[in-house]
Amino acid sequence: MNFFKAGLSILFSLFVLQVKAQSDTLNIKSYAEQVMIRLNLDTNLEKYILSQGKNDKIELSINNKTRTSVSVDYRVISATISFSPKFIPGNNEDDLKGKSSYTDLSFRFFPKRFIQNLYYKKVKGFYVENMKDFIPDWKETDAYLQFPDLKVLSFGGTTSYVLNKNFSAKSIYTHSEWQKKSSGSWIPYLDYDVSFFTNTINEVKNKEVQYKIGGNMGYFYNWIIKDKVNIAPYLSVGLGGQFSSSTEENKKKENEQFVTLRMEGGLHVGYNSEHLLFGARMSFKTYTYQKNQEAVENNNLYGLIYLGYRFAPPRVVKNTYDKVQKKIPVL
Repeated sequence: MNFFKAGLSILFSLFVLQVKAQSDTLNIKSYAEQVMIRLNLDTNLEKYILSQGKNDKIELSINNKTRTSVSVDYRVISATISFSPKFIPGNNEDDLKGKSSYTDLSFRFFPKRFIQNLYYKKVKGFYVENMKDFIPDWKETDAYLQFPDLKVLSFGGTTSYVLNKNFSAKSIYTHSEWQKKSSGSWIPYLDYDVSFFTNTINEVKNKEVQYKIGGNMGYFYNWIIKDKVNIAPYLSVGLGGQFSSSTEENKKKENEQFVTLRMEGGLHVGYNSEHLLFGARMSFKTYTYQKNQEAVENNNLYGLIYLGYRFAPPRVVKNTYDKVQKKIPVL
């Protein structure tokens, strides 16, 4: 809980800075008429923590930790597909940690000052990371306790609104714009998600469905250095609810409701020119609630290195988009 209090204190300090900075004017350069293809190499640490007190906890993590992805952006549409190749070092420790798979697909739209994000995520195959807490003489060369059939399938999204019209969220998210002057903005947003947890232990099948919704407030700042370099930190906190329904084979269904806390933050550093761009990003997400005097956490630590290139769109792409835009003006 102290972690969330610290986040609220930081957000209040950022509010004071934002009031002082509102008088600044901002010019934004748009690359909306160009297609951008971006190659990404990222590391994604997905972990679930169940704890009772300080010394009684279990940490479930996935084996696949490094992914490659390809992003394509044009006007308000942004699409990304990613996967975890086995040939990358550290992704193929199946003998010790078991087999894991991580796949996600996301779409992001920017109608006016709104940001709409939709995603799909599938994770399968977990292992107990903190084995030494259960077996004191356990060594890193020993096999981990594995849950190969534990699978998490998620569908969700976020709906955000940029309060400061002089702040370009696209310059951070999709690089389809570039801010010429430093500026920040408060961004309130809703997050919503439905997740399906399935597992089989000793031929007994278990299933849990979780519905989550929450309200969040975040502050984003884009600091421009020498025209072509930017540093962009952000932090947000939120409160929400979770509604879950769990079933075990041949047993009665159980329904539960929880109050949830959420925190997210990160830092982006990038270089931008007319065609070439590259940079790096780090972010974290933490999501927690109490269940039967037990704290349940879902933590995600994300790191990204990217290289992108912009170019004029093929005529067929431009014409098709223009036709769709006439029917859907919000695009």
